[in-house]
Amino acid sequence: MTSSASFDTLESLQADIAELIVRLPTLKNRQFIQQALTTIVRLADNEIERLDWKILSAALADMERGFQLFYDYRHVRKVTIFGSARLAPDRPEYQMALEFARAVSQLGFMVMTGGGGGIMQAGHEGAGRENSFGLNIQLPFEQQANPFIEGDPKLINFKYFFTRKLFLLKESDAVALFPGGFGTQDEAFECMTLSQTGKFGPVPLVLIDRPGGDYWRSWSEYIDKQLVQNGLVNPEDPSLYTVTDNLDVACDAITRFYQVYHSSRYVGDKLVIRLKTDISDALLEKLNADFSDIILQGRIEKSQALPQEAQDETVGLPRLILYFNQRDLGRLYQMIATINRIGTPSPEDAAHPERK
Repeated sequence: MTSSASFDTLESLQADIAELIVRLPTLKNRQFIQQALTTIVRLADNEIERLDWKILSAALADMERGFQLFYDYRHVRKVTIFGSARLAPDRPEYQMALEFARAVSQLGFMVMTGGGGGIMQAGHEGAGRENSFGLNIQLPFEQQANPFIEGDPKLINFKYFFTRKLFLLKESDAVALFPGGFGTQDEAFECMTLSQTGKFGPVPLVLIDRPGGDYWRSWSEYIDKQLVQNGLVNPEDPSLYTVTDNLDVACDAITRFYQVYHSSRYVGDKLVIRLKTDISDALLEKLNADFSDIILQGRIEKSQALPQEAQDETVGLPRLILYFNQRDLGRLYQMIATINRIGTPSPEDAAHPERK
């Protein structure tokens, strides 16, 4: 770049920043924009490596692409499919993934995968291009997106694994795992770890074997024998996931999760559970009686949106608020199952669990 071109670029940047500062007080998310700008300015005033700036710049570019793509699809629930890239189309696991993706897309969900071959390709083949997102990764060696998502505007090529994983989980409302290698195992455990620490979910996690297969069943037996029986996880933690080789069971585990439950978030120390419809006082009393062990103080209470949620799109939904101990995640999943089982969804909500 010539010095003249550099000067023109700098002038353009200065003009953009000046315009942003003028508009900042009227912007909806001005607090967070200001925080981001302040962080960059502080970094610019410190000695950090050139490589650090390259990482920051590329990561922001990754996130910009992801945020812009998914914004228009924020009201449709999405299922992330993980599994081996090595399984060919003639393998029963591939066909199972294809049929699963077709089934959930027919229910109104969209499908996300890492965009590569094997199980990822099966997911896009089953869901169809119009219902698919591909989150591919740029690698030094050739890494082609599969033909069912290649060239689609809903395909993103990420530079970093961590930004790619961020969107595969952040945008997902359910996770389906098919047999795979170390990466698939990592994804299964990471989903549970992030849920357990309040960084992800709760969302339904479905581990799907081929018909008659025992990949996940034997995995679940290992969890019970080595983790549960040795006291390394809570006895209720297997409630985090469903192991099945039946597609009807897999799909039901996902749709049932969103019959009454909508989503949740923390506001300070309080867990706020958003519901599609209000629950009865009798069900509220049952929840307090059956799940008092996961409450640090007080009771589970009904609530409207808290002041901190004023700009949230779910502001009109009824809520439950509790001081969850953030330890007994399996019990929290059991409580959500109780709400969905005993609560009464509206006919519209029951017919469209895929809508946020």
